[in-house]
Amino acid sequence: MSNKLLTLPPLDAIRGFVAVARRMSITLAAKDLCLTQSAVSRQIQNLEEHLGAPLLIRKHRAIALTADGEQLLRLASPWLDRLSEYGESIQQRSRLRAVTITASISVTSLWILPRLGAFQDAHPNIDVRVSANNRRLNLKQESIDLAICYAREGSVPAGAVRLFGEKVLPMASKKVAARAFQTPTALLDEILLEFDESARPWLRWSDWLTAIGLPSAKPKAYLHLNQYDQVIQAAIEGHGVALGRVALVFPMLKDGRLVAMADNGFGESDYAYWLIDESPSPRREVQEFRNWIINEVQRGVLELKEMGALLS
Repeated sequence: MSNKLLTLPPLDAIRGFVAVARRMSITLAAKDLCLTQSAVSRQIQNLEEHLGAPLLIRKHRAIALTADGEQLLRLASPWLDRLSEYGESIQQRSRLRAVTITASISVTSLWILPRLGAFQDAHPNIDVRVSANNRRLNLKQESIDLAICYAREGSVPAGAVRLFGEKVLPMASKKVAARAFQTPTALLDEILLEFDESARPWLRWSDWLTAIGLPSAKPKAYLHLNQYDQVIQAAIEGHGVALGRVALVFPMLKDGRLVAMADNGFGESDYAYWLIDESPSPRREVQEFRNWIINEVQRGVLELKEMGALLS
């Protein structure tokens, strides 16, 4: 029994012929195929030799199809189109879907975004979509793969991974810190940057001042801001003293943009940051991103411990 696959015309030559027949130009076909004119001409010649019949009528500065050439074009052109469409559909299916993560605006701007470039450098083929939102979103309904949630342990679903806890300390630029942190009451001579968020009482200056024994203290002034990343930016720019969440602003502490007051044992919270998966069996690229987040946290925690001596 003969093997019909062995009697097929050379497929590269078929593609070259269709390109020439569609353009009626070897020059333009060569550009379409990213080949030289001579390479395309050889393909046509090889095909004609294989079939034992001419396919093109070569004229001065023009070509035309023979009857056999026209018949081959009618047969091969739609077949190549269908093969191309099939290949594209397979490629689209095999492309990695974007990994979507949600977190609050402050966690997104202060923790995720400064580190995201390192992930993209290490995983250039994985697209990431960040959905910053201060509301707790339904991951399945919103097609979100991962969430970093700020909550008490009893408020997170089973399987959530605890990333790091909450530690709050007064922080300011170097210039402001040099004045404000000399004595416990020196703070009161500065503008205190207040985060206007009623759901976060442990980030209010009144609670901090009460905890350190100054419940009736009157600072120089307050500057109220409704986004926490704005509070931190104002502190960096020297506009006052902020209550800084150590884990989120660690890069600013590390590079000296912010200086923290010595840790006096206050500022601990029973809230923590948790990593939540939408699926118990995440896609490979989601797992890659998840592992990266956990590794970044572990590395940051070690650096914070090393820096602990500077804060104590």
